[in-house]
Amino acid sequence: MACKKSKMKIGITLLSLIVGLEAYAQLTVTVSPPQLIGQKAVARLGLRNEFREKIESARAVVFLLDEKGKMVAQGTHWVIGGERGKPGLAPAGTNTFYFVLTSAHPFSATNLTAKLTFNRIVLEGGKLADPKKDVRVKNSSK
Repeated sequence: MACKKSKMKIGITLLSLIVGLEAYAQLTVTVSPPQLIGQKAVARLGLRNEFREKIESARAVVFLLDEKGKMVAQGTHWVIGGERGKPGLAPAGTNTFYFVLTSAHPFSATNLTAKLTFNRIVLEGGKLADPKKDVRVKNSSK
């Protein structure tokens, strides 16, 4: 009897681990270093949907930081969907978004860094994802 109970506990533990792993999904974003063009900086975002559902929309904020960590520009955009007629991102789908930041003056520093954060992710059916837990941001050297 004790052997059956321990096998059952092991089985339940393994099942919960498998379900937990399958339930974990995310939006993976690769951020390339910003390219400077006069008073504009363009940060390339590579997006990959690792959720099981379609991402209907996702809104991100990019902060452009100089070598001292001082913010020199910022912007907010819907990087996936967000407006009528703009497509979402299917499961396992990828897309590229070019995030353009402008400044009143030309950028004085050339080694700027883009810091990215998401503040809203809407999945298929209106379900909200947690931007703090469900987004993985990677920096690219290209």
